[in-house]
Amino acid sequence: MATISVGSMAVRALYNETVIAESDDTVVVEGNHYFPIADVNRSYLEDSPTHTHCGWKGTASYYSVVVGDDRGEDAAWYYAEPKDAAAQVLDRVAFWKGVKVVES
Repeated sequence: MATISVGSMAVRALYNETVIAESDDTVVVEGNHYFPIADVNRSYLEDSPTHTHCGWKGTASYYSVVVGDDRGEDAAWYYAEPKDAAAQVLDRVAFWKGVKVVES
């Protein structure tokens, strides 16, 4: 199991310089900032059929990030029903695959 910490600084997620999420309430797990879903601009997210499994967090579901004509396949993920050890990521989204996460 990884260390889980709660952030208190402003963090932004950018895809092609477009801000898709911004929050001062992220949870950091395995080096990834998990943003509250309320702080994510869902108009840039499109459901993906992809799912993966983590032994201690549970089953991850994915979103593709779409900004204009640019598409990041499976560039965001979340745990709809995280295991107890990862309860802090419930209702949160993390990013990768071309999404730049910037702390300020």
